[in-house]
Amino acid sequence: MNRHLISIDDLAREDIERVLRRAESFAEVSGREIKKVPTLRGRTVVNLFYESSTRTSSSFELAAKRLSADTVSIKAQGSSVDKGESLKDTIQTLSAYDPAAIVIRSPHVGAADLVARWTPAAVINAGDGKHEHPTQALLDLYTLRRRTGTLDGLSVWIVGDVLHSRVARSGVLAFARMGCKVTVCCPPTLIPRGIEALGCEVRHTLDDLGEADVVYTLRMQQERMNGTLVPSLREYAARYQINGRRLGPGQLLMHPGPVNRGVELSAEVIDSPQALIAEQVESGVVVRMAVLYELLTAGQGGGPAAGQRLPSNEPTERQPA
Repeated sequence: MNRHLISIDDLAREDIERVLRRAESFAEVSGREIKKVPTLRGRTVVNLFYESSTRTSSSFELAAKRLSADTVSIKAQGSSVDKGESLKDTIQTLSAYDPAAIVIRSPHVGAADLVARWTPAAVINAGDGKHEHPTQALLDLYTLRRRTGTLDGLSVWIVGDVLHSRVARSGVLAFARMGCKVTVCCPPTLIPRGIEALGCEVRHTLDDLGEADVVYTLRMQQERMNGTLVPSLREYAARYQINGRRLGPGQLLMHPGPVNRGVELSAEVIDSPQALIAEQVESGVVVRMAVLYELLTAGQGGGPAAGQRLPSNEPTERQPA
């Protein structure tokens, strides 16, 4: 068993269940006047972001601080990366500070897996190109289960730029693993080859959107698009935008952010009571606290060594406090 969180595929259902339970315990802590716990006091968490980020980088930093860890946050712009330093050299430099964990986001598929080979620290994938974003999927599961009470049997439609979306890949794996029926829907040009193997159905129109309990929309990632995959954003919005006419009164709406208002979502549904978008952002901190806790404290009380991949055994009774 490895010692990192690189992919949702690394996690069995019981691993995910334990992270969600741990996040619930941290949600209680977050409601206190003093929100910190001493769990990671004296340990260091490095956040290394080679791509722009607001929600993920800030929530990882806040999660580490609420666990009392020291944090080092590095963005490619303004660092030695601008001077041509390689990823491997950067990791070797940071590893000299003896971090407990390195959280990395990179535009390159497989970057987190490479980093895991170059450092003794636990590595958490905060997004690698269009491959995966496992902690986003975990916070989505947490957010949805808090609203619905259960995930088993829910119909989840993921609508949008699936081809370029690491969120979609992690989401399909995570929702399917927790018993949801997953459908991805977008133009044929934005469907990755073989995505059905991850555990989903594929649709190219919104004709049957009414069967969904949850509509999970994705941003059109123009910065990753080469060539004309859709005729125009206006035409895409005409066929695939989720608006008040298409979103049924009993359906829930999710989006990983940032939202392109007027493209994948209309303003009326973004601000509706059916939208869980704000709750997703809130969930990011406690879920990432839970991931850091499980990875870095699993060795306490005779369990697996600190830094191991989230193990499948039941958690100890000792709760964070």
